Amino acid sequence: MLYWAVICLIIAVIAGVLGFGGIAGTAAGIAKVLFFIFLILLVISLVANAMRGRGPKL
Repeated sequence: MLYWAVICLIIAVIAGVLGFGGIAGTAAGIAKVLFFIFLILLVISLVANAMRGRGPKL
């Protein structure tokens, strides 16, 4: 999911440089939503692993 957020961010930057403001804004919004979903799922995963008594796999 983080991969798709970065892809949308890159599309937003390229569209912004080329002058496509609407596309850039939309892609940036999508990237922001995907990033926050990633953060929420990360926190849920860390809490679930902590409740099981296992540490995170690094």
